[in-house]
Amino acid sequence: MEKNNQLFSAILPVMFGFFIMGFVDLVGISTNYVKDDLGMSDSMVSLISVSCFIWFFLLSIPTGFLMNRFGRKNVVLASFILSMVAMLIPVLTGDSFTGYLIAFAFLGIGNTLLQVGMNPLVTEVVNADKLTGTITLGQFVKAICSFLAPIIAAACAGTAFGWKLLFPIYAGITLLATLWLWLSPVKSEPVKDAGSVSFARTFALLKDKTILLFFIAILVLVGVDVGIGVTFPKLLMERCGFDVADAGLGNSAYFLARTVSAFCGGIILMKLNEKHFYLVSIVVALLGFAGMLAAHTPWLAVASVVVFGLGYANLFSIVFSLGLKHAPDRANEVSSLLVTGIAGGALVTPLLGIVTDAAGTQTAAIIAIAALWLYMFAIFGTIRKTAEE
Repeated sequence: MEKNNQLFSAILPVMFGFFIMGFVDLVGISTNYVKDDLGMSDSMVSLISVSCFIWFFLLSIPTGFLMNRFGRKNVVLASFILSMVAMLIPVLTGDSFTGYLIAFAFLGIGNTLLQVGMNPLVTEVVNADKLTGTITLGQFVKAICSFLAPIIAAACAGTAFGWKLLFPIYAGITLLATLWLWLSPVKSEPVKDAGSVSFARTFALLKDKTILLFFIAILVLVGVDVGIGVTFPKLLMERCGFDVADAGLGNSAYFLARTVSAFCGGIILMKLNEKHFYLVSIVVALLGFAGMLAAHTPWLAVASVVVFGLGYANLFSIVFSLGLKHAPDRANEVSSLLVTGIAGGALVTPLLGIVTDAAGTQTAAIIAIAALWLYMFAIFGTIRKTAEE
């Protein structure tokens, strides 16, 4: 009975925070709707991604300082509030590109705080030997949010408010998540030597080759993920003649695959060493890329992105948890540094927009993303060594 009470009062409200973390994947579906609504170019509309993901580069390490001073729980609660504000801005500004930029800037700020604070907060409610599996299950919860967003947007498209009804719906969910975590008994203790933490001390972690390689891996993983989220619907429109609503549902197939894979991966990683799961995952994802490049029918294209999603789903949590295990005494700083790598979403999407506009085809963007993926093979030796520590 006591374990059941702990599950509901401590573990579940923390895990539900991963659902709010999934709001960052609204960038992909929103970018395509905004492009269609306002008639913008790929290069111009990619500024939405920049306005969201640039904050991971600017604020991740300062968030680590805040977490040390005010505690992990309080930082996560602040992130929920910022995310809720972000969801309300499009309601107030309507079809304003500036309004979307401001909304996704708030979402990026909130999600930065959440990404930095959430994974270390998990260590407050589970044992170290369950960390990778639990964080992976958290990615399963995050993937549910990402999976539902295109479906909700498409369902709302026929209403008076249009696809943007998605935003107040997610604002209400965020309010519930805030109250649940706030009322939970999860502790929010500051770090006693918080004053000793600095930018220099945090960036000094990059002198550790393992941390450096994991940091670049996060850059690549997020850049690839956001790139797929933005590019795949446009690929369906280009090759299969889909409209924006139907093409957006292609992302739901991708996120459904990630949802299923993250759930299964969370269970498997409770018992299986990370190195074996990692190798299988990167190979499966590469097969998905090959399929997307070859696909000229809707079924093959969707099947290919599903295969990629199955391979991709657990890699972020594997890299992140191995980073925390590698330097457990500096978990807050490692978390803030690795989350800085989420800025990869801001770096990759403008490049993809330029490549696509120059080549005149989404195939060029898929080739560019697949080339980035080869890095995940290059670091397998480090993954294997760290997993065996």
